[in-house]
Amino acid sequence: MSGATRAEVCVVACAEAWRGDGEILASPIGLIPMIGARLARATFEPDLLLTDGEAYLTRGTWAIGDKPPVVEGWMPFRFAFDVLWSGRRHVMMGPSQIDRYGNANISAIGDFHKPKVQLLGVRGAPGNTVNHPTSYWVPRHAPRSFVDTVDMVSGIGYDRAAAAGPEASRYHHLRRVVSNLGVFDFDTPDHRMRLASRHPGVTVEEIQAATAFELAVADDVPETRQPTEEELDLIRRVIDPTDKRSGEVA
Repeated sequence: MSGATRAEVCVVACAEAWRGDGEILASPIGLIPMIGARLARATFEPDLLLTDGEAYLTRGTWAIGDKPPVVEGWMPFRFAFDVLWSGRRHVMMGPSQIDRYGNANISAIGDFHKPKVQLLGVRGAPGNTVNHPTSYWVPRHAPRSFVDTVDMVSGIGYDRAAAAGPEASRYHHLRRVVSNLGVFDFDTPDHRMRLASRHPGVTVEEIQAATAFELAVADDVPETRQPTEEELDLIRRVIDPTDKRSGEVA
């Protein structure tokens, strides 16, 4: 089997976000996170709960775009909030902007009163970020996505959660950020974004140049781990046999 592509490295990096979570609801938003969540459950995190993207809890591993092989249960909309508020969920969202403390914008670009671009709105981002673990996937790492200051705060970062007090910070946990260049976390004394690993073939200098703020960087930044043969087989043959993943990663 041939070596892993950048898209496949990103899939595995997203899957790793759910490692150790156990029996919680994984909510991947976007193609690469969805492949990653299915991969995680099929390999090292078998207790994860996954939905069909809407209201059915599912079993098994199935291809992107297909119906799940087995439906185990139904999760009506009202039940989603019970799971969310109790911390039994880990969502991976796709921000248009994110800053050094993890504040994320999915709402609008430009001045709040007259934005240049209208996006999704805040949606569930505030509740997600203060009630259960949240991770992020950014397919195109650039200074306009990793910004000094987000144009609007949709998802709550560490600085704002701390300023808002215990009600916002008690369950606040930004697990990781995965981009097409590397993996990032907030495991620093001031919860400033740290470069945890760089994808194969990418340098620290390239990542910093594509980031509008200064990253916390260790003296020796490891490479992001590559998929195992089993993982590559699952990605290529079972979960994404039509290679939709390659169209998402620059």
